[in-house]
Amino acid sequence: MKQIAGHTSVLALLLLCFLSCVSAYNYLVVLHTAARSHYHVGSALAQGLASAGHQVTIVSPFELKKPIKNIKDVTVKSTLASMQGRMANLLESSKKPIIEQIVNFHEMGIEITELLLSESSVIELMNSNQTFDAVISEVFLNEAHFGLAEHFKAPLIGLGTFGAISWNTDLVGSPSPPSYVPSALLKFSDHMSLAERVGNLAFLTYEYVFLNYFYLPRQEALYRKYFPNNKQDFYEMRKNTALVLLNQHVSLSFPRPYSPNMIEVGGMHINRKRQPLPKDIQSFIEEAQHGVIYFSMGSNLKSKTLPLEKRQALIDTFAQLKQRVLWKFEDTDLPGKPANVFISDWFPQDDILAHENVIAFITHGGLLSTTESIYHRKPFVGIPIFGDQFLNMARAEQNGYGVTVHYEDLSAPKLLAAIRRLIEDPEASKKVRDMSDRYRDQQQTPLERAVFWVEHVSRHKGAKYLRSASQDLNFIQYHNLDAMLILYGGIIFVLYCIFLLIRWVWRLLQELFIKKESSKPKQKAKRN
Repeated sequence: MKQIAGHTSVLALLLLCFLSCVSAYNYLVVLHTAARSHYHVGSALAQGLASAGHQVTIVSPFELKKPIKNIKDVTVKSTLASMQGRMANLLESSKKPIIEQIVNFHEMGIEITELLLSESSVIELMNSNQTFDAVISEVFLNEAHFGLAEHFKAPLIGLGTFGAISWNTDLVGSPSPPSYVPSALLKFSDHMSLAERVGNLAFLTYEYVFLNYFYLPRQEALYRKYFPNNKQDFYEMRKNTALVLLNQHVSLSFPRPYSPNMIEVGGMHINRKRQPLPKDIQSFIEEAQHGVIYFSMGSNLKSKTLPLEKRQALIDTFAQLKQRVLWKFEDTDLPGKPANVFISDWFPQDDILAHENVIAFITHGGLLSTTESIYHRKPFVGIPIFGDQFLNMARAEQNGYGVTVHYEDLSAPKLLAAIRRLIEDPEASKKVRDMSDRYRDQQQTPLERAVFWVEHVSRHKGAKYLRSASQDLNFIQYHNLDAMLILYGGIIFVLYCIFLLIRWVWRLLQELFIKKESSKPKQKAKRN
């Protein structure tokens, strides 16, 4: 009996190993942008998949700092150099009109799309005999990269690091009614005034024309150049996206419609298990009698490149605070640094915001930073510079846990007033706690949900049953313009015919009446 039991346990172990091998998938993750914040979202997903036992190949500008089990990286340095050059002029670019910013933004997208596809390491990967169960690509001005999915005969999964925008909603047919879904590049809420709805519609119309008649044809040309053997048409390929993972959550934004294959996974990069802080930072925070304020302008904008008058405004503000300040400053020396300020070119932001003695955050208003701040229940002051930062801060102000100081108005008195207004208002702390509680109250963590849906698409060979029929309709069909013309035009035509008939009958009756009346005097005359 013991021998049989031993054989049974060995067979069970072998079966378990076999099943784990069968259920392990191989994924290609394309993270093309040189923005660290975007990379953090994508790499969190890659690590989640690797932890679940899957093999992951990451194509990105950033090398892994240390080897991670089940992850192989393919480094693309050319996109890093290109984007760093553009990011160096970020402040100057932000001063240009929004229309010009959009054009320049998309020009950058065309450039980095081709740089990645022409990189020797990517060409080598494409020429290899590797197979993948899905290609996961960031959706950020890089539509030609989606051709990698058909090249490797795998379903395409989009990763929207930016939140919901036409770049990713169009891939799966998620409706975006302009009456209550504002553009992510505008600072409107879902409750827009008439003027705001007009502005939103005008902006979305411009965006639609620009994307479909100027930008996407250039991406199509790159697609044809680098994927000549792909059978799918460029536009057909986009509409056959199996899944989009969206870096957003309804509790942090507003309710809006999504197709069933667009899944919210906002905050999957947040570390749910707090890590120990470096000793010097830990001491600085814990010895602060009045709490600590954390200040960072994100990964793209460097504090050391701020104009001297703006930098001085920050120094003068922090010198007047009784709180201590952690300032992400990318230089070893800051002339005039106040005694209550600790500078470093890198901080473990997630773990700092998690500390109970950190009472507020001064941020650029990026999606990752504001999500982390809400999760860790910290109100924030925002200095938005570009992109969705204005929208994120508008939401924070509307919900009562954020205060905006516009960069062009940045001065010591204004920033100091904003900080004091925030930290002295108990309602701001209460509202951010309430928001955090709503966000945390989820059945799964965002990362668990993302991993599940990626695996689901792999198990069901692209999960084509999720694809919306709207993807097969053109503009006229989608908006029912032809049906409305037939239905309402028909009704109007019938009503018009009835009107003509009534008018004809009325005129006929009038003529008969007039003839009858005119014949009466003649009859009287004959009698006389």
